[in-house]
Amino acid sequence: MRIVLRLLVFTKKYWRVLLFAFICLIATTAFSLIIPRVLGQGIDTVLSSGQRHSLIIAAIIIISASILRGLTAYSNRYLTQVVSQRVSYDIRNAIYDRLQRLSFAYHDKAQTGQLMSRATVDIEAVRRFLGEGLLTLGQTVLLIGGIAYILIALDWKLALLTLAFMPAIAWRAIVVGKRLRPVWLRVQQLMGALGTTLQESLSGIRVVKAFSRQQAESQKFAADARKLYDAQTGAARLQALNMPMMAFLLSLPTALILWYGGGQVITGSLTMGGITQFILYMGMLAQPIRRLGFIVNMFSRTVSAGQRILEIIDAESLVKEKTNATKLGKLNGQVSFENVSFSYDSLGPALNDISFSVQPGQLVALLGGSGSGKSTLINLISRFYDVSSGHITVDGIDIRDVTLVSLRRNVAIAQQDVFLFSATIRDNIAYGAPEATMEQIVTAAKAAQIHDFIQSLPDSYNTWVGERGVTLSGGEKQRLVIARALLMNPSILILDDSTSSVDAETEHLIRLALDKLIQGRTTFIITHRLPIIRNADIILMLKDGHIAEMGKHEKLMARDGLYRQTYLSQLAATQDSAEKLTEAQ
Repeated sequence: MRIVLRLLVFTKKYWRVLLFAFICLIATTAFSLIIPRVLGQGIDTVLSSGQRHSLIIAAIIIISASILRGLTAYSNRYLTQVVSQRVSYDIRNAIYDRLQRLSFAYHDKAQTGQLMSRATVDIEAVRRFLGEGLLTLGQTVLLIGGIAYILIALDWKLALLTLAFMPAIAWRAIVVGKRLRPVWLRVQQLMGALGTTLQESLSGIRVVKAFSRQQAESQKFAADARKLYDAQTGAARLQALNMPMMAFLLSLPTALILWYGGGQVITGSLTMGGITQFILYMGMLAQPIRRLGFIVNMFSRTVSAGQRILEIIDAESLVKEKTNATKLGKLNGQVSFENVSFSYDSLGPALNDISFSVQPGQLVALLGGSGSGKSTLINLISRFYDVSSGHITVDGIDIRDVTLVSLRRNVAIAQQDVFLFSATIRDNIAYGAPEATMEQIVTAAKAAQIHDFIQSLPDSYNTWVGERGVTLSGGEKQRLVIARALLMNPSILILDDSTSSVDAETEHLIRLALDKLIQGRTTFIITHRLPIIRNADIILMLKDGHIAEMGKHEKLMARDGLYRQTYLSQLAATQDSAEKLTEAQ
């Protein structure tokens, strides 16, 4: 109930609509209860007086009540569906908004398929419960209450015998509900797992085909689909067993009415119209009682879905903005790390006691092997993660004391994992600066050495980019991402191995553009390109989360340290080709 009550909070702002829907539900129930009552009284009147016009009056009342019942039922169902759709809209937006605000640490562990399942399948389960389950539940409660009152007024002994089976039916519903909840929770989880398998397979379809793994992927998907099928059939088996039991329990009161009520009619304690009312009211009660199984099933599924939804809504971002955070203006670009350590988990630090200072306009090259901490270091500058200890300052201000939006507007990053949206080239370049003019977009594209390529396309800047940029080469995607970062005109520019996917000629052109663009802008580059490294104001040589060496190229080469060893074994091999290309141009 705690989960359901949490979900019902989303209906709070629609209380007026719900109130009117509830009034319509009461009216619908009242008009439904009138019909057997009028019919029973009409039968008694005709049998006692023989006046046939009483049946005509009863028929008119019944028809009028049926029409009014239909109108109020329509209003009730429509308004309930409107509220359920609005609530699902609000919950879906709340989930999406929360996912956008959660830090990288959350998304590092979350599976895309599971998140998509919660934002679609789980929300739909909640919507159905709010739109249909609550309506059925409310109607059942009102009908049981109304019918119980009427039956007791007619014959309290027969009414008690008849209604004595209601607790047994309610108990059966509760038992089945408890059994169904874990089953439906597993179904929801398996749906998410199936979505993850499908999403990964489709996103990596080129890898799948390249390694001829189509059959293996099909078998993997079929195995997940089989698990989902088994779980769903298990839930269906419980529901199927429940429905006959409910029907049997409902048949017992009817048998009692015929046996005991018939005897009452024979002795004259109960009229023919009275027993007719008993039979009609029990028939009226049968459908909503039978639907208790449906309600229990829906309730169990809603609780399971709601639990998964609330896990996202209640998730706390590890990167939190202070309530009194200040808004940064345009930064000069001074960046300092003061005894910074960071760990993704308890297995060990990714960075340990990092300290250095970068002045505005300086170029910083980060080197190191895989897992040395290069990407982690630059992710901390934008505060995608919070440091475990120490301080990071920009222009002397701790980044934890400023708003995230103002910080990230001053920092543009071209990440190692190149991502382009399914949109036009123009929209992709202007993603970080949607208010940019076409002239500014073209200028950024020229600086990134991608303008000529864009102009060669049939639709130029209005060319549509396929999902994740699959219609472009690696170098073209890389340059588009660089143009996107440059268009923001940031104080701090971060290029995370941003020239790794381009050929030597394109890399040389980008370097020439960067020589002009980095003037007056603090730039961090993760790279193994020798020309960039040699021109860097600061080289940070990282190893196992530590700064092994720091300084300019000439200074580090004078030492017999890790940088010199790396230079001689890995970097110098590219020197001749780079110099030849420079001379040729």
